[in-house]
Amino acid sequence: MKRLPIWMLGVAIAWSVSVKAQTDTKMNQFISELMGKMTIEEKIGQLNLVTGGEAVTGSVVSTGVEAKIKAGEIGGIFSMSSPAKIRAAQELAVKQSRLGIPIIFGMDVIHGYKTMFPIPLGLASTWDMGLIRESARIAAVEASADGLNWTFSPMVDISRDPRWGRISEGSGEDTYLSARIATEMVKGYQGDDLTAHNTLMACVKHFALYGAAEAGRDYHTTDMSLHRMYNEYFPPYKAAIDAGAGTVMTSFNDINGVPATANKWLMTDVLRNQWGFKGMVVTDYTAINELIDHGLGDLQTVSALALKAGVHMDMVGEGYLTTLKKSLDEGKVTQTEIDEACRLILETKYKLGLFDDPFRYCDEERAKNSILTPAHLAKAREIAGKSFVLLKNENNILPLKKNGTVALIGPLSNTRANMPGTWSVSADLENTPSLLEGMQAALGDNVKMVQHLGANLLSDAAYQERATMFGRTIPRDERPEAEIIAEALTVAESADVIVAALGESSEMSGESSSRTDLDIPDTQKRLLEALLKTGKPVVLVLFTGRPLTLTWEHGHVPAILNVWFGGTETGKAVADVLFGDVNPSGKLPATFPQNVGQIPLYYSAKNTGRPLAAGAWFEKFRSNYLDVTNEPLYPFGYGLSYTTFTYGDIQLDKNSMKADEKIIATVTVTNSGNYDGEEVVQLYIRDLVGSVTRPVKELKGFQKIFLKKGESRNVVFEIGIEDLKFYNNALEFVAEPGDFKLFIGTNSSDVKEADFLLR
Repeated sequence: MKRLPIWMLGVAIAWSVSVKAQTDTKMNQFISELMGKMTIEEKIGQLNLVTGGEAVTGSVVSTGVEAKIKAGEIGGIFSMSSPAKIRAAQELAVKQSRLGIPIIFGMDVIHGYKTMFPIPLGLASTWDMGLIRESARIAAVEASADGLNWTFSPMVDISRDPRWGRISEGSGEDTYLSARIATEMVKGYQGDDLTAHNTLMACVKHFALYGAAEAGRDYHTTDMSLHRMYNEYFPPYKAAIDAGAGTVMTSFNDINGVPATANKWLMTDVLRNQWGFKGMVVTDYTAINELIDHGLGDLQTVSALALKAGVHMDMVGEGYLTTLKKSLDEGKVTQTEIDEACRLILETKYKLGLFDDPFRYCDEERAKNSILTPAHLAKAREIAGKSFVLLKNENNILPLKKNGTVALIGPLSNTRANMPGTWSVSADLENTPSLLEGMQAALGDNVKMVQHLGANLLSDAAYQERATMFGRTIPRDERPEAEIIAEALTVAESADVIVAALGESSEMSGESSSRTDLDIPDTQKRLLEALLKTGKPVVLVLFTGRPLTLTWEHGHVPAILNVWFGGTETGKAVADVLFGDVNPSGKLPATFPQNVGQIPLYYSAKNTGRPLAAGAWFEKFRSNYLDVTNEPLYPFGYGLSYTTFTYGDIQLDKNSMKADEKIIATVTVTNSGNYDGEEVVQLYIRDLVGSVTRPVKELKGFQKIFLKKGESRNVVFEIGIEDLKFYNNALEFVAEPGDFKLFIGTNSSDVKEADFLLR
């Protein structure tokens, strides 16, 4: 492809800026004229977001929706889908309200719409930015075909505490990886033209710091330094904003003593003034009302606080709808503040093309032809296979041979509803193949499958009920545990290999699914022990929405394949990997601890003044534990393959650089095993001396490469000044001259090293 001459590039940029300016002028004029006709009640009505009653994710359901639409008291509806339903609601707005202002329709389209992809933590495990963007693009095509134009995604909260259930909904522990993924998700949803009928407006969430909830307990308080905020937790949100995310959602937690939904420093000073965000901010579910329990005042008081903080749309709670007029009359809010919120919501609708055609997303023919297509399902199967992480493969037990008999045992072996994973609110749970059905479809008559429940999901029936909400039921067998296991062993007698489908149900992670015990449930572990005693090869297919503590399993089970929750095509994708049609290439986006007592445990921690010597377990008066090493069970970036990759030493083109220069780092990677495969080559950097303490490693780049067996490739990284910058104590984004260490390897622990100097 030929590059444009500089002068032509300048002309193109100038033309683009001119067109945008003209578009903005036209939009501003249209909205100003419309707002000139609106009453204060109609303006406040635009600030009201209600639920349509489907797939509700909170405890409050909106009432009187139809009457409120006609009265101009609703600006948006979420959790309503299908072109017919949305057309009916939109017709009420544009034909029966006084000014005919269209409604925006949203839903939690988190990792797919009808075609479900792996949970976000699984998507992050692919380390494949193209596939991640493609998953969001397909989700946008399907959801928009079903009438939607707004998604409450991506969730970009950094989490270093797997007790927090919503770690499953994000991209893990790392700032750099999460920021890269945030960018791709926004671009996938929004495409190049938001007025196109197959795009969705993105909503980056939860702003901010939600993943750092104390003790991993959902909705809990958050407390951290500005230094950590700006360097470790803020970058993924900013990356989403820089990528053009149209909207932002507030988080539930407090920040510096002020809950995010009422935090003017966060919503105005940081988001708008520092980062230049121009879009609309929406609360999370009833977040304004919840400010009352935070202790900030009654509904009128907290609604005024949220508006003045820079929050424009009220999700479900209707605090704005019921109190803002009174607050305006009493001088507690201003007309300007209400007008600003109303304008930003109307701008969102304008950018989606809803004023040109309110029914642009209501094409029933498109819905019939664009959802769950063979191409979408094939892509879901591909992405699922690339998300699985091979944690252990002793004596190369995997891949399995496509013959003989396989016993599929465990509570996750034949449940359709649990395959898509948490936050799959639009999935067709009844028509999603179970693991058994998917494997049978993929393997055909080549392999005989026998199956048994083996154990209940949890020994505690009440706990199991909490863990299988929203239709994710796994039937219980109320017979004694020993009897169930004995029957499973009888089924397995005829098998050549046992595949144990164990772990979490989909709703054991996700929102309001925090856990203090991260072991595989006790009844499942006893089943696994019994299966191992048969002497047959056992492969653990692990379902989970979070890092678990697998120390016992790692010590006893010969092969462990972590499949997260792979989406619609989970079963077929598991068969692809188990039987070698796909060589696993997933890498962990979050550290797996040895036990819960190590949490929070993450690779990019800072050193202490009394660090433990490398390779040591314990030394008195050093930073360590009496009962366990400091090391994780599986480090960040870890993941095995059916082949092996050998890394040569790092070659630098020079050993020092100035701020306006770059260093080129090259490493030769060889596929030294017996299978073709993909490898994620990871680049980390450490700033050895700084004005503030710096992490022992920070991910600064990665490349996913494919190598045929025996093939070698030189992998090249370019390190520039931006890779060395951080926020100092004055919150200046700087790179400080001095010594640096560079690491390249297959995960954050197994790396080659080189040194360089920033002059």
